[in-house]
Amino acid sequence: MTTETDAGIWLDTEQQHSWRAYLVGTTLLMDRLDRDLREQHDLSMPEYEIMVRLSESPDRTMRMAALADSLSHSRSRVTHTVSRMERSGLVDRRACVSDGRGVEAQLTEKGFSVLEEAAHTHVRGVRDYLVELSSEDDFRAVGRVFDAVSDRLLAGNEGLDIR
Repeated sequence: MTTETDAGIWLDTEQQHSWRAYLVGTTLLMDRLDRDLREQHDLSMPEYEIMVRLSESPDRTMRMAALADSLSHSRSRVTHTVSRMERSGLVDRRACVSDGRGVEAQLTEKGFSVLEEAAHTHVRGVRDYLVELSSEDDFRAVGRVFDAVSDRLLAGNEGLDIR
């Protein structure tokens, strides 16, 4: 039974439609982008994202903890994925050069080459399945909304290990 005090928490019909469209759309989009990478490059979406982060870092290297944080994934999940990528020759791991305590991941030349090819597939998919279906204003609005969502959720978890 709904009371007047909790009636304000429910989504109206239009909000409910938008929320469900978001849930289904993002699930389908991420599944499709992942499938395209797997079929064409034998890479998963998480592996691709790790390679992108490493490629954007100085010397294509990041501390494992910073890599996990940049992806909003648990450290154990990133460690497992990087181990698999290391066996494929896409990344190397080593003791942290700056202090020797942490572990760094570095994108190998082979990994960078695979990334260069996979990036074309990924960007084409993002364009085909999202960007070209949106007006410029709508696409910018998506960015603003999810910047706000990220800011809110990250601010609410400062100092906590949410992964």
